[in-house]
Amino acid sequence: MRFFMNMPIIHNPIENRFEYSAAGDIAVCEYTVVGDVWYFHHTSVPDSMRGQGVAARLVETALNYVDAQHGKVVPRCSYVAAYIQKHTDFAHLLTSE
Repeated sequence: MRFFMNMPIIHNPIENRFEYSAAGDIAVCEYTVVGDVWYFHHTSVPDSMRGQGVAARLVETALNYVDAQHGKVVPRCSYVAAYIQKHTDFAHLLTSE
């Protein structure tokens, strides 16, 4: 893992998102799954958590999870797309719609 190991990211499949919460605030990376394709729609981090690597940690955790499930990714979220472009070790997860 590239970022804070003590930042517990939770996969919440009921809400279709990966989450991190602290001090009453919550950051999320939201998705929809169709078959084995994960469509990442939105990544949101509250102002109180900005600049701490939270968005990157959410996305990294989500992509590692998809990889472990042998899934594919369609990054509709611009942050997820930029993250994969920067971290090419996740490029094998990309698929077209």
